[in-house]
Amino acid sequence: MYYEIEIAGLKRKLPLCPITDSLYIGAFIMFGDVEITRAAATELLKIAPEHDIMITAESKGIPLVYEMARQSNAENYLLARKTPKLYMRNIFSVEVKSITHATVQTLYLDGDDAEAMRGKRVLIVDDVVSTGESLRALETLVTKAGGIIAGKMCVLAEGDAANRDDIKYLSVLPVFNADGTIKE
Repeated sequence: MYYEIEIAGLKRKLPLCPITDSLYIGAFIMFGDVEITRAAATELLKIAPEHDIMITAESKGIPLVYEMARQSNAENYLLARKTPKLYMRNIFSVEVKSITHATVQTLYLDGDDAEAMRGKRVLIVDDVVSTGESLRALETLVTKAGGIIAGKMCVLAEGDAANRDDIKYLSVLPVFNADGTIKE
């Protein structure tokens, strides 16, 4: 089963994947899709609030935030990692439970990255917002680091996330019943 969606003027067929016996989601994978990454970055930048730096969580938001930084001539962007790296110093972290992961995860931020956002307007970027847990975790990291949240953006707002007024997004991605029909 697939769901056809239009994103930034491009059509894609997303395979439907089970989360539970009665809940399926459309799998939106930007990795390897340069055309959709480029187009989504362009369209998100058109509606982005003013910001000084961008952050995303590892890993699916990386190509998007990179392309947004490249197109806007930003000097850098920040990344909250799923595991601490040996080169990271003064690390702080926050736990997150995402709909696409079976277990609670932790996001880690390097102290130098925290310093880079202190007092700056930070744009939080992600590929898909569903439950909002990843956004919440990023908001917590930004706030703990002393950054000012300029806005939150994603390519797709999934399910009830489309009703949120605190995020900007390009398209709505419904959630599905086991038979592939859209959940009401």
